[in-house]
Amino acid sequence: MTAPQIVRYGELIPCKTAFIDAHTPGSDQKENFTIIGGGVSESPDQHVHIATPHGFNIGAAGQPPRCRNSLHSHRTAEVFFVLSGRWRFFWGRWGDAGEVVLEKGDIFNIPTGIFRGFENIGEDYGMIMAILGGDDAGGGVIWAPQVIEDAKDHGLVLGENGKLYDTKKGQALPDGVAPMPLLTDEQLKAYPEPTTAEVVPGYVARYWDMVALADRAPVEVIGADGILRDRPGFEVYLVTRGSATEDRHRHDRPSVLMPVTGHWRVEWDGGADVLAPGDTMSVPADLDHAAWPSMTGEAALYQVVGTDDPAGATWRG
Repeated sequence: MTAPQIVRYGELIPCKTAFIDAHTPGSDQKENFTIIGGGVSESPDQHVHIATPHGFNIGAAGQPPRCRNSLHSHRTAEVFFVLSGRWRFFWGRWGDAGEVVLEKGDIFNIPTGIFRGFENIGEDYGMIMAILGGDDAGGGVIWAPQVIEDAKDHGLVLGENGKLYDTKKGQALPDGVAPMPLLTDEQLKAYPEPTTAEVVPGYVARYWDMVALADRAPVEVIGADGILRDRPGFEVYLVTRGSATEDRHRHDRPSVLMPVTGHWRVEWDGGADVLAPGDTMSVPADLDHAAWPSMTGEAALYQVVGTDDPAGATWRG
């Protein structure tokens, strides 16, 4: 039986040239991490820690204070939870339609089909963990037109093949590859501009509210019956000290464990290990396992399991 794979927080390999805004002032200190699956990086320098398909991708963004991720959209789900720092998420064509501030442990199932960005507004380096729907994460990133235009002034050009070319390094678009076309005014009409009041109630879950709900049993955060009702091709659960158990269980597909707080002992047939916040564990399908806090104090972790639902647009039912 295959053992779980662990990617330790301290062993994450960043890519600082992952996206088209990598040279744009205000966004040029971002670090992108691709932990499980190919992700949506546009750079050949991106390191993939675990390439095994799970039906979803796991990644992360690390940013110093006042560093911003530019406005973009995805065709499948993009779910973030805050591992460290204080983050402002904003959305809309120009990023001014609405916003929300998230703290450690908070989770945001960003609606598909809207432009979104985020910035670290804390005082220290912060990290947010990301879950992207589908094995191919929707085929890449859709950038707001101004992001592509701004990037040209700083040497980066995105080809229609989804790859970046750095003119400061003497790179140019290959023969037969045109620049990524800008969305037209007509195409931009398909991207809605929901307000904060329209987005936050159905798409944001606060950590301490979830901890209270998970006092006796794991709480379904994202799923058909979740706090945030959605079917993006995966389900997300929050497990706390009160709802953890040493009883082993299994899933018929790979699952992922990501601690937010505390240290967690994970045991499976043939082995055991301890996870800390920022670590990511991929548990193989059909492996009996259990996880529970190994030390006193606050302890919570997110569990992600794929489903048979298509990794399409945000669902409401």
